Amino acid sequence: MPKNTGIGGKKRKMGKKTHNMERELVFKEEMQDYAQVLKLQGDCRLEVQCMDGVKRIGHIRGKIKKKVWIALGDVVLIALREYEKDKCDIIQKYTEDEVRKLKQMGEIPESIKLPENEKKEKDDGYGDIVFEGEDDDEEEDTGTKRRNNKKDLPSDSDEDNSEEEEKDIDIDAI
Repeated sequence: MPKNTGIGGKKRKMGKKTHNMERELVFKEEMQDYAQVLKLQGDCRLEVQCMDGVKRIGHIRGKIKKKVWIALGDVVLIALREYEKDKCDIIQKYTEDEVRKLKQMGEIPESIKLPENEKKEKDDGYGDIVFEGEDDDEEEDTGTKRRNNKKDLPSDSDEDNSEEEEKDIDIDAI
């Protein structure tokens, strides 16, 4: 039997072709509106804030269900339902660049903020996580040094002698 030397299969190759293509910007039509995702509810349902000021439950269309991942704060195009005013169907997700273009054209209001811009404001990426070595302010206030490592523990007399010998050696003389 021949060996499999390639990477991936038919689906991987299909995905590569469509990755570099830039798609055409889609505008809203009759019975459609722009919305921003407020809450992910599971089972392909989302809570969205529409541009007409109404909060609705959005259902992700089956065609984009496993191909497009929708996150909190994304701008989407929705189709309104005539028979259910509080529900809608999500037709398309807009990328960051497409949202910027829609803002420049005046299709969506300037008040919509992209979630990616909010992440860039916090550059450290750790949020409120405090590591053990970052308690320098507390140590300076108390005037005592915490002993967590073996280096900070009192050492034997042999180690003290070796440190004194290292101090006596002049590096420039070598």
